[in-house]
Amino acid sequence: MLEYNNMENEDFSVPIYPVILAGGTGSRLWPLSRESYPKQFLKFGNNELSMLQTTIKRLEKIKNCQPPLVICNDAHRFIVKEQLREIGETESSIILEPFGKNTAPAAALASFYLTSKNKSAIILILAADHFIQDMDTFCDTINTYKNYTEKNILLTFGIKPNKPETGYGYIKKGDYFYKNSFLVEKFVEKPNYQIAQEYINSGRYLWNSGIFMFTAQTYLDELKKYRPDIYDVCKLSINDAIQDDKFIRIKDSSYENCPQDSIDYAVMERTKKSIVIPIDIGWNDVGSWSSLWDISEKNNDGNVLQGDIITLESNNNYIFSEHGVISTIGIKDLIIIQTKDVLLIAEKDSTQKIKQVVERLDSLGKCKYK
Repeated sequence: MLEYNNMENEDFSVPIYPVILAGGTGSRLWPLSRESYPKQFLKFGNNELSMLQTTIKRLEKIKNCQPPLVICNDAHRFIVKEQLREIGETESSIILEPFGKNTAPAAALASFYLTSKNKSAIILILAADHFIQDMDTFCDTINTYKNYTEKNILLTFGIKPNKPETGYGYIKKGDYFYKNSFLVEKFVEKPNYQIAQEYINSGRYLWNSGIFMFTAQTYLDELKKYRPDIYDVCKLSINDAIQDDKFIRIKDSSYENCPQDSIDYAVMERTKKSIVIPIDIGWNDVGSWSSLWDISEKNNDGNVLQGDIITLESNNNYIFSEHGVISTIGIKDLIIIQTKDVLLIAEKDSTQKIKQVVERLDSLGKCKYK
């Protein structure tokens, strides 16, 4: 049973190790996001930093924050190394996965690696491609709740929902625990609109941010209990890994049989030690063009325009041109993306289906456009 004795004892001298998950292809932001250069490495709008770089820079106000450990696909190793260099992160290490196996194995690799450096390491797991508007509140929240992890608690952070979003997973709050924290009752996948509205009306559901904080050892202990198959493969994979400068190379032969699972379902939903903290930080997972429109600066007509664009009587569109002029008349609520080799036109409310288009490229023999 979880206890909350001495929760007030804040010790900012305890280091925290950020683990940045930078895998994935970002197919819902195709055609700008490609397998060879996915969205987490792109700069959107007028941003001077990529999404990965922005994620790392927002950690600066976290007390005693250590250089981040980045986990990415082996094919993207030089992109990551260069983007880290550009922002002065020369002490960061990079774990190279030969295959993506979802977040539970990635967190296990990071945990095994970091416990070899510091047996009591506290890790903060973040996706490289999320947007957080209120960075001060985010950092303050991490600083405030870091001490929970020393009680063998596994923390996740749930976003207070402001609409029935069908593109996000949800966390159902259980019983009240202590100081704005709740037991985790369950995780649920992306619902349809009607169910999402029911979640909002109940007041018991939060958006799943994919942000976690716990000691690496507590995570490994719970993973060993509930998913020993993942635990064993990841332990072997780290033991067999090759250290090459900043790269920790995971061998194909060690990792290929690792089961796929998320932190949510492998550990957080099964353990008796998981706690969710509701937060309001202006979070967005930037999982589609419509969500990117939500967070982007718009003109008086509600349009987000990037490139050489001319619009007449056009409203609430996201229009991007990498080359050439795009002109629109009398359209609304559309996504128009023109790259050098692909033109995408979609209704804003249908952009979650873009992944289906990307999947069809294989069957049509058009893999070069992925």
